[in-house]
Amino acid sequence: MTSPRIANQRAIVERRSLAVAIADLVAAQGAERSRPQVVALLRQALANGRDEIARRLADKPSAGTECAAAQAFLIDQLVRVIHDHVVGDVYRASNRSTGERIAILAVGGYGRGEMAPHSDVDIAFITPSRQTAWCEQVIEAMLYFLWDLGLKVGQSSRSLDEMVRMARSDLTIRTALLEGRYVWGDQDLYEEAELRFWNEVVQGTERQFVAEKLAERNERHKRLGDSRYVVEPNVKEGKGGLRDLHTLYWIGKYIHKVRDASELANVGLLTPNEYRAFRRAEAFFWAVRCHLHTITRRAEDRLTFDLQREVAARMQFADRPGKSAVERFMQYFFLHAKRVGALTGVFLAQLDEQFARKQPRGLLAGFRTRARSLKGYRVFGGKINVPSDDWFAQDPVRLVEIFALADAERLEIHPEAMRLASRDAKLIDARVRKDPRANALFLDLLTSRNDPETALRWFNEAGVFGRFVPDFGRVNAQMQFDMYHHYTVDEHTIRAIGLLSRIERGELGVDHPLATQILPKIQSRRALYAAVLLHDIAKGRRGDHSVLGAEVAFKLCPRFGMDEGETELVAWLVRHHLLLSATAFKRDLADWKTISDFVGVVQSVERLRTLTLLTIVDIRAVGPGVWNSWKRQLIGEVYELSEERLRLGHAEHGRAQRVAAKKAAVGAGLGRDAGLVEAIGGQLADAYWIAEPEDIIAMNLRQLKRAKGAPLDVATEYYAARGATLVTVIAADHPGLFYRIAGGIHLAGGNIIDARIHTARNGMAVDNFLVQDPLGRPFMEDTQLARLRTAIGDALANRVKLMPQLAARPLARPRAEHFPVRPRVEFDNKASNRFTVIEVNARDRPALLNRLARALFEARLIVHSAHIATYGERAADTFYVTDVLGEKITDAPRLKAVERQLLDAAGEETVEVEIA
Repeated sequence: MTSPRIANQRAIVERRSLAVAIADLVAAQGAERSRPQVVALLRQALANGRDEIARRLADKPSAGTECAAAQAFLIDQLVRVIHDHVVGDVYRASNRSTGERIAILAVGGYGRGEMAPHSDVDIAFITPSRQTAWCEQVIEAMLYFLWDLGLKVGQSSRSLDEMVRMARSDLTIRTALLEGRYVWGDQDLYEEAELRFWNEVVQGTERQFVAEKLAERNERHKRLGDSRYVVEPNVKEGKGGLRDLHTLYWIGKYIHKVRDASELANVGLLTPNEYRAFRRAEAFFWAVRCHLHTITRRAEDRLTFDLQREVAARMQFADRPGKSAVERFMQYFFLHAKRVGALTGVFLAQLDEQFARKQPRGLLAGFRTRARSLKGYRVFGGKINVPSDDWFAQDPVRLVEIFALADAERLEIHPEAMRLASRDAKLIDARVRKDPRANALFLDLLTSRNDPETALRWFNEAGVFGRFVPDFGRVNAQMQFDMYHHYTVDEHTIRAIGLLSRIERGELGVDHPLATQILPKIQSRRALYAAVLLHDIAKGRRGDHSVLGAEVAFKLCPRFGMDEGETELVAWLVRHHLLLSATAFKRDLADWKTISDFVGVVQSVERLRTLTLLTIVDIRAVGPGVWNSWKRQLIGEVYELSEERLRLGHAEHGRAQRVAAKKAAVGAGLGRDAGLVEAIGGQLADAYWIAEPEDIIAMNLRQLKRAKGAPLDVATEYYAARGATLVTVIAADHPGLFYRIAGGIHLAGGNIIDARIHTARNGMAVDNFLVQDPLGRPFMEDTQLARLRTAIGDALANRVKLMPQLAARPLARPRAEHFPVRPRVEFDNKASNRFTVIEVNARDRPALLNRLARALFEARLIVHSAHIATYGERAADTFYVTDVLGEKITDAPRLKAVERQLLDAAGEETVEVEIA
């Protein structure tokens, strides 16, 4: 938009030398016979120019705008050489008529003089009137040369009248021509086209153009995730990216005819400081985009995980304590995106003001709504504004007050006030941070019953949040380099606060019935909201962010005005905010000791309720699709079992009573088949009755009756309550049964999320698996269910070679290999009275569970239950095991041997050997 001067242009391409070389070829062989050699010369010039531009980018990795301008210059020179060759040698016309004229315009990004190395070449050919045969021949010949160079050309050829008509009716064409730039050909014709465009297309349509461009921008944002903090952003089209900067320039040019972005300050749409921020963001995004094109050798604008690390290295970002180079690079990226969002707000506000000043002062002018005063602020048109330029300087506490007032009165912040708040955020110092009134206002804002999410996002966008709470400023725009977290830490936190507020308002009763039910019962809303704010506050520091975050809570909560009890609750919640999810997803909830240990840490119903609410909003705010009915069910189960234990001080019933109660409930549910509880259920141990829910027991009993005498029976059924498919395998129990079933399920495309393994007294295995597809959806169609049954049968009957087929399956998450996950094995002999609990963390990939289960089989261990959790690229598989005699594994050498076998199975270089 403001093209820099290109140094040493002839090192990129020397047009005269190239033209002379082509002329020599034509003189020697003629235009037609020399065409292949001419194309070869042009290709070599293009390749040499690109190499030179890439070298310059490598030498100055942040010089994105220079790279973009150099690329446009290279294409300009090639187009000029091609035009002169075609007009002078291929279709030479000695006496052309006035209709046989062509003007070549660069349009779009090429018209701005900005191109990434593999951007499209957008060209418009303008003719005076309807095209003559000569014009058509020249245009066609030029296009064939450009295509032969491997360039992706976006082209149009129109007469002057057609150009005007099309630009009036099509916003995309109008925007492209808005940036039209003369490249070569008939300059008088270009000037006539430019004059007619401004006089016949633009004039009188300014408001319409602005409205249409903003609607187009909103639609683009919605299509790409509607957040500038998605962790794989699109540099060009994403929110806060280059296209948003372009939109500001287009609007400025359409309204004020600015020639480049620097003139936006001259016409009052940006201040000089804001224009400098505009230029910094533009230069950074162009550097990133040029590196993306150079690395991939194609027009790649999405900053995917696999490219982030390489771009960060090329742009010379380095590791720092607690933060990797790629995380620092992405934080810098998001800070620029955030700044672009702020610039857009103030730009549009200034535009509104300019349009308002142009309105006629007629008879009805007196009927316009009057501004009102609110605690010294001006309120007009639903927006709150400051009365003077030095308003915040007079009392910096007002930098917090304006956001609290906006939320309390349900007003928007006027962009001019946002501009001043951003400018004056630096006025917040230690004195303001300790001010009781400022902290009370902040706590009111955080715990608002209106819409704290929106107000806190404004607070953050203005840069005030990070100044008032410096610990929050440290996680501003901080991404986490993994495939689990979809948003930056600050965006995730603000979304979690918004979710909690929506649950409190009763808006999410269907999605979160438990949270909706318990939230009104908590004693301290302030502690809960503060815990959500602070739960990830220490990410990016060296050490456990939960422990460090609790220390931050002890420091900040008294400052916010919270009492000792509230402070201790907040610190406890932050310290243990991962406890509930770890228990629910990685432990056997049917094991009595699981809940006993959990309750031993929680110790009160108030802590349980607040921890449950924090866990729910934390998971839900990670990103779309992360929260599901399976997780809701598990968290609900932990809550109910723990609440009963905390309320009564013990389990309501002993083991025998619980089994008897379960049998009675199952019998009632079976109706006419109630006799199965005694006839067949007597074969099943008490552990089975405690572990399995009533509906699954009923299904198992009916299947056992149906399968009587059969060596194998596999049942598959969509299990809506858990958002998964229930797979039950009844077979003669034998060593290795579990890993073979797991392999069959993986071959059918299933992921096991939970497994319970039982052996009846008659030696039959009754194994229940909950299965989803790789995207976390249940198998529901008859063909899918039949495929599961067939695959399990084939695996158990040795009709397929399991290992080679499993090894050949593609990764469920194709880019997971770009994330280092070091396999880790942990043993816990205290988590259960009966079993050794083994947790294996490794990179998630096809049939990981099958490999681990086979390693346990080879170690002569019996798996009684398995619980599988995935966090993006990382899997955490937990097994409850005993040895063949039913005892825990406590011998240190044996534990070491099992660890070695599991690490081998979890490693990337596992050698597959088929076991008969």
